[in-house]
Formats: sequence, C-alpha cells, structure tokens
Amino acid sequence: MLDDFFTYQAQTTPHPLALEISLAKGSYIYDSSEKKYLDFIAGVSACSLGHGHPKVVQAIKNQLDKYLHVMVYGEFIQQPAVELTKLLASHLPENLTTTYLTNSGTEAIEGSIKLARRTTNRKEILYADKAYHGNTMGAMSVMGFEERRTAFEPLIPDCHSIRFNSEKDLQLITKKTAAVILETIQGGAGFILPSDNYLEKVRKRCDEVGALLILDEVQPGFGRTGKLFGFEHYNCVPDILVMGKGMGGGMPIGAFTASEEHMKNLQHQPKLGHITTFGGNPVIASAALATLKEITETSLIKETLEKEKLFRSQLIHPLIKEIRGKGLMLALMVETPEIASEIILTCKERGLLLFWLLFETKAIRITPPLTISEEEIKEGCAILLDVLTSIQEKRN
Repeated sequence: MLDDFFTYQAQTTPHPLALEISLAKGSYIYDSSEKKYLDFIAGVSACSLGHGHPKVVQAIKNQLDKYLHVMVYGEFIQQPAVELTKLLASHLPENLTTTYLTNSGTEAIEGSIKLARRTTNRKEILYADKAYHGNTMGAMSVMGFEERRTAFEPLIPDCHSIRFNSEKDLQLITKKTAAVILETIQGGAGFILPSDNYLEKVRKRCDEVGALLILDEVQPGFGRTGKLFGFEHYNCVPDILVMGKGMGGGMPIGAFTASEEHMKNLQHQPKLGHITTFGGNPVIASAALATLKEITETSLIKETLEKEKLFRSQLIHPLIKEIRGKGLMLALMVETPEIASEIILTCKERGLLLFWLLFETKAIRITPPLTISEEEIKEGCAILLDVLTSIQEKRN
C-alpha cells in the first residue's frame, strides 16, 4: 500500500506523514498495525465532532436509502439542503439569510468573490498579508504569501493586500473596492486574532465606501472558537460569510451566505452566475445538518472555552513561547521551525497527532475535535510535555 500510495496518488509534499489508516473513531485514529493515535488535528479542523460520530453516520445512512445525487445545484428541492440552509439562517444575523452550498471552502471563496464583484459592479478585492483562503486560482489571488503565488501567476487582476490589524491600511479601502476579504482569525499566519477592534473598523470603512466585507470562517466556524462563528466575538457582521471544514462533520462541504437581495445577483446578468454539479449533495447536506444540530443543541460550544483553559493550564513549558488562538483553534509557538518539526514528528511516534501551519513555521497546530474529553486533553498534553522535556534535555 505504501508503494502504491507514492506511485499512483499525487502528493503535495516530498515527505507526507504516510500513516496507513485502518480505523478512526472518536478522538483516535488507528493505523494498519493497530497502533492508536490521539488526534489533535481533527482533519485540519474538519472533524468537528470527532471521527464517526453516531448521529452524523446515522444521518448519512438514512439518506443513502432515499437518494444520492439527482440534479445539479439549485434545480430540484432536496430536503437535507433546504433544512440545512434554513437552520443555518436561524443562527445567523438577519442580513445573512441565503446560503449557497458548495463542495469546499475554497469553492465558497470563489463564489463569494464573484458575488461581491457582481453586487458592487467593482473589480478591486483587498485581502490581508499572510492570508490563506484556498488554492484555486481565484483563492490564490487573495493569498498573502508571495512564495506560493508567484509560481502560478498571472492570477486574477485587481487584487491587492493590506496588513491585518493595521488601522492605517484601512484608507486603502476606497470606492473602487468591491470587497475586503479577511479571515476572522488568520489561520496559516499563526492563528492571529484581530486586535484593537480591528474588524469593527474594517466594517465601518467598508460601509463608508460601499464595499462588501467577506469573512472567511472556514477554520474558526462551527463552534471552534467558543461561538458558532468567530465573528460573534468581535462585534462585526460580514456581508458575505464563508464556511467549510467543520461544517460537514468530516464530509466535504463549503458554503457562502449573504442576504437574499445580494444572492439574487447570481441569478441574472448572466443567469447561472455560479453553478456546481455536486454542491448541496443530499448525503453531505444530511451530515452537515446533523453536525449543526449537535453543535447548537448541546453544550459543545460552551465547553470549547473551558477546554481551551485546560490546554493553557497544562501546556506550560520553557520551549513553549506562546499559545495563540481561541477555543480549540490553538497554536503553540516555539523558537525555531526545526524544534516545531521535531516536536510534531516525535509526538507522532509517541501516539499523538499534531501538525504544522501553512506559513508560520514556528507554530504547532492544536485543533482537536470539539468532542474531545478532558481526560483525552490531559493524556495528549502529558505526551507533548514529555516530548518537550526530552527535546530540551537533548539540546542542553
């Protein structure tokens, strides 16, 4: 299997972790030799309810017996998609009523950019330095990391960067700007929180010049920060909300939500302004509906902030310089990229799964399932602290 993996399946790095998976359940993943790993990655924030959550699995099984794909997006009325979008609207501010379901967060970013340009009849899109919104050509056009952009240029025109948390750069938002797109919490940059009412100030400036505000909640969304969506912490409501990852409970889905008035702009001039074959797939929508119900009808969101406190109280060590983030979207900061990699790889051998961030090479991702127990947190932190101490002793 290992040889076939490297021969036939395209790789994205020269050295993938290459665990051969046999089972995943709850907070644990098992490899082909039945070794157990405590999962502090959760599919890079995607498995919000852990692996194989019974309510998500049952929702999928129930839908499988009814029908699978029947028609391209938006033509037939399919109960799982309608119920999902209606329930989502009930948990969002009144200007965010209408949701377009996609196959991924990246596709939702593409749709949101098109919607902003179509709604404002403007072209300029402003994005933040060190931003990450996906890897398709449109999403890369608003990626704030030149090393990753340049190999694929030319990208879409009229996209320019501003500095995240820079009040001075707000003046770059003008009447030429169709939209400002920001991650509510910057992910790849190192889980950077907005500071000094930054998002409120962006919202105000967008209103002044008639630009739309797009907030990317692909990582912070669906309870991960202690609110259903991260923007709820910051007194700032976007015009377009983008989501994905944890939305599907482990199934591939994304979405963007806006007002009904704005979303109608994809219906005309031209018709079919944004189309997809498999967006809103009934099996995946069923999984997402079960996930949203479980997150909103239980105490998981409230518990997320308590679990953050537990992580912060446990993870005190000289090699940890800082813990960034909010809720269960945390990044351990260490002195060098080499130390970060050694920690991640050694913990893997010890049965704890951690991961890197895209751009901040001195960071270690901790994004476990929201369902992780206090005992599992303590178990993982004990492994991590033991590894940190062994690395420190070896370097002294």
